[in-house]
Amino acid sequence: QVQLVESGGGLVQAGGSLRLSCAASGRTLTNLMMGWFRQAPGKERAFVASISRIGGTTNYADSVKGRFTISRDNAKNTVYLQMNSLKPEDTAVYYCAASRSVTVLAPMSLYDYWGQGTQVTVSS
Repeated sequence: QVQLVESGGGLVQAGGSLRLSCAASGRTLTNLMMGWFRQAPGKERAFVASISRIGGTTNYADSVKGRFTISRDNAKNTVYLQMNSLKPEDTAVYYCAASRSVTVLAPMSLYDYWGQGTQVTVSS
């Protein structure tokens, strides 16, 4: 079993930056592919970014390409999401998730463990 805890959310002005962290306990993340998802009010949860087990491969939603960067530190059992040039439409609850899948293209249904989420609010 893996417990995931997100942190780093908050209120930021448009154009600003935030760095989200996802700390894991209960199991090493080394053998898990990791992803970030978000859910805006009234919308379904959506994929944001994913990273392979050793960090060599990443995948991003088109809406965040060039602005967000996913990374991981397996020694710290932590995954990060650096968010730059934030826009009001990035406002959402951001969730960290872990998957036993080997591909960063895995659909949401193949993620096995989820955090509780952290709120990101971008003001215009």
